This record gives sequence, C-alpha cells and structure tokens, in this order.
Amino acid sequence: MSRQQNRVAEWMLCAILLCLSDWSAAQISYSVSEEVDKGTAVGNIAKDLNINTQQLEERGFRIVSGYSKKYFEANLRTGVLVVNERIDREELCPNLPKCSLNIEGLLSHPMNIYRIEVTIVDINDNAPSFLEQTHVFNISESSSTGERYPLPIAQDADTGSNSVKTYKLSPNEHFSIDVSSGGDSASAELVLQKALDREKQPTIELTLTAVDGGKPARSGTMQILVNVIDVNDNTPSFSKPLYKVKVSENAPIGTTILKLNATDLDEGLHSDIKYALMKRGNTNSPVKFIVSPESGEITVNANLDYEDSNAYELRVRATDQGHSPRSGYSKVLVEVVDVNDNAPEISITSLMTPVKESAEIGTVVALVTVTDKDGGKNGLTTCKMKDSVPFTLTSNYKNYYSLIVDGLLDRELVTHYNVSITATDAGSPPLSSTAVITVHISDINDNAPHFPQVNVYIYVTENSKVGDTVTRTTAQDADADENAKLTYSLMDNYPKNFPISTVVNINTETGDIVSLQSFNYEELKSFQFKVQ
Repeated sequence: MSRQQNRVAEWMLCAILLCLSDWSAAQISYSVSEEVDKGTAVGNIAKDLNINTQQLEERGFRIVSGYSKKYFEANLRTGVLVVNERIDREELCPNLPKCSLNIEGLLSHPMNIYRIEVTIVDINDNAPSFLEQTHVFNISESSSTGERYPLPIAQDADTGSNSVKTYKLSPNEHFSIDVSSGGDSASAELVLQKALDREKQPTIELTLTAVDGGKPARSGTMQILVNVIDVNDNTPSFSKPLYKVKVSENAPIGTTILKLNATDLDEGLHSDIKYALMKRGNTNSPVKFIVSPESGEITVNANLDYEDSNAYELRVRATDQGHSPRSGYSKVLVEVVDVNDNAPEISITSLMTPVKESAEIGTVVALVTVTDKDGGKNGLTTCKMKDSVPFTLTSNYKNYYSLIVDGLLDRELVTHYNVSITATDAGSPPLSSTAVITVHISDINDNAPHFPQVNVYIYVTENSKVGDTVTRTTAQDADADENAKLTYSLMDNYPKNFPISTVVNINTETGDIVSLQSFNYEELKSFQFKVQ
C-alpha cells in the first residue's frame, strides 16, 4: 500500500472512530510558521486537553488526518504537538488568504476524538515576479506631463504582509511612479514628469522593481521600454473608469456580457479605436473572456464555473490607429453568479457490518457526510431518511450525520434493511441525491430449539433386531448458522433400576434413536424417556 493510501486509510479510520467514540465538540487552535524544522513545537496537547502525559501514553494518543503527508505528530512523553513534515503554505493553500490544517487527536480506552486546527503562518519565502521580462510603452512626445500609464502587476505566492506592497522605478529624469495599495495588493502607474523629446531620446529604458512587505523584503524586477512616438496627441478615453457586470456561470460560450465604449478627440485613423484585453500576472481572465477589437463587445470564451472562481478583474485597453498610437485604460469587474448546478454528494462509511440483532438503541451503524460544491443557499443541504426502518439519522456537526439504531432488531423477522437517505440542497429548483445503505442483521442465540410435538408415541415389535432405528426426532431452531446447529441427547430420568441408556441410544447429530436390545413384550410392555 502506498504512503498516500495509508494516509487515506488512517483518515477513514478516524471517520469511523468518530462515530463509535465520544466526540469532543471543542476545537483546539494552534498556529505555526511554514518551512519550520521538523520537531518544532506547535502547542502542548496534554495541557490544552487537560490530560497528563501518562494518560496520553496509556491510552495510545495519536494524530490522524486526511492529508497525504503526516505534517504533525505528538510527543507522548512531553504532550507537545510537533511538526513532522516540511510544510509549504503555498503548496497547501495557493492564493488563499488563510491556510489551516484540520487534524484530529485520537485517544483510546475509552475512545475520544478532539478536533485540532493548525493555522499555517506565511513566511516570506517567495520573491515577487513579473509575467514579462520586458514591457513596452509607446508614448507620444506630445504627451502632457502628469499622464499616467498602468504598470504590469507582479505576482507573489506569499500572502498578507509578505505579498507585493510597493514598486520602485529606477532613477530617471522623465518618469516617476505612483503606487496605490488596496487590500492585500498594490499597483503602480508610470507618471510622466517631464515632456518627452523623441529627437533627443527616442528610447528610454527603465527598471521596475516590485518589493514585498516581508522582513527582510524580497524583490523582483522587469525592464520597462518606452518608445517615444511622434505627434498623435489625444488618448482614447473610456466612458467609465470602472465597469461592473454580472454573468451567470452557465452562460453559453459566445454570450456578450458588456460593450465597451471609448472615444478619441482626434480624427481619421487617430480616432479609429481598437480594443484589447491586457494580460495581468498569472490570471487566466483573457482565456475566459475575449473582446472584439472593432466593436468592444466582451464575450464569454470558455465555460465558467462559480465553484472555480466567482469573480474576474479585466484590464481593457483602447488604442487608436494613428501613426503614433495612444491607449486609454479601464477596468471591468465580472461577477459570476452561481446557479444550482451541483447536486449534493453523499459519502457513507459503514462502521458495523453486519449489525447484531441485540444492538442497543443508539448504536452507531454508519457515518454519512454530505457535500455540495455550490455556494450560498445552493450549497446548503438537508439530509433525511425515506423509509420506515428501525434506524434514525442524527446530525453530528454541520453536514456530518450518524445512522444509529432506533428500534428493536430481530434477524428472524428481517435479515437486512435497505436504508434510503436523500440529501437536498436549498437551491431553486432544489437538487437532491439518494444513497442506499444496506444494513445486514447478524444472528445471536436468542431462540431455543423446539420439537414439533411434545409427546411422540413409538410402536416396536418384540424380538426386533438390536441396532434398529426406532424413530427419528427432529427439532427446529429459528436462529442461523452455529446458533441453529443442534445436538441431541437422552435424559436418563427413568428409575435407577431401569437406566434408559441400556435400552436405546440416540445419534447426537441426526436424532436417530436406535435400540440396544431385542424387546420382549412379556417382560417390558412400554417405557418412556426424554430427548433433549
């Protein structure tokens, strides 16, 4: 079995034990930085659970999880939770602001399970980077000072304070940089400070540096090449600096979501505008959407999935067709609207197969987990049983349920039950899924054997042969397998001067009664005995 399969099996075992054991609703929370050394202490499990270290060892405390790597282990001698594997936050939680690992602490004898959340704290182990090595600006020599040009945005796999916080521009006499911060990201614009003169300097080479907020900080650079173009002195301008639009996730490819509108005060080719989407970092927005260069219509270019991404930010450019083309820029925020396109998924883990007919009410039979990939109310689910069976479904935690015994079981009446469970979401219209759990009932020895007749009368002729089969006794038992396997014996309850074992014998397996003597009517006319 592979290491990953072992981890999955361990997680399944935890899920099974979850329903068989007492569940601790409290959650212990710790935090630890990524990339720390193996053996780094995370927290004192024994202290936080109020359990001494001797109990941890005696009750076989261990850490289980559903991850492919065993990131944490407990030191049973000290009660300290320590790091067991290298933790790479960017590998575990790419592009997420918060990264948490959910594990369980398992105690045996008696069984207890504790939920443990470990927040992985980002460290500054990634430097900012640009998608392009060189970015070109074509800027007319007639451009007015103060004009702004959006600079490419750097990407940083780190988050929070370790993400890109500022930009720097190499010293030069024509341009400055204006950095704006919003949320966890920063963007920058190139600002023209001094008029350009193509005849003096047709090309300007600059270095743009992206710096993150780590301590110490990391940085990445790219080259900015400014081609100074002659004459065309009006820049296309969009009707809005920011467009907002909503689109359903099931919108067909080719659906038009927005028509851009930009104008240019110039005439002729200088006012002939072409539209384009700009690439920004590693985003795949241009793949999902395209724009018509002539009409400015933005259309869906690939299947959208709310569960994959619920919003896109597009940077659009309008460029005139003059000899010295100029460009105007705007943003388009596309909100993807969720539709109820995912039915709930039911996962079942059987804990007792089969279930003894003597199982008490409240015995856990199976663990049921319901998930729905949709968001909002489309992802809210309820879980119910359809049939009238001696079982009930109880909620453990959010979408976790336990199937438990809720009535008396009798294998002699019903050998198995097909328990139908239906999960339904709150979408409109709602979607549902049904799963069937087959619960087999195992036998216990709760039925005694019985004979069809209480009294059996046997007639034999005198002088019959010794060893003749006088009769066959047959009993029935409603139980199954070994519990229904019968053996027969004689009960010697006759007077001591007439032991029945001297007269007849019984086959313990078949119940055949065999004579041990030849009977003489004048000496013995009748006798009786009991078979057990």
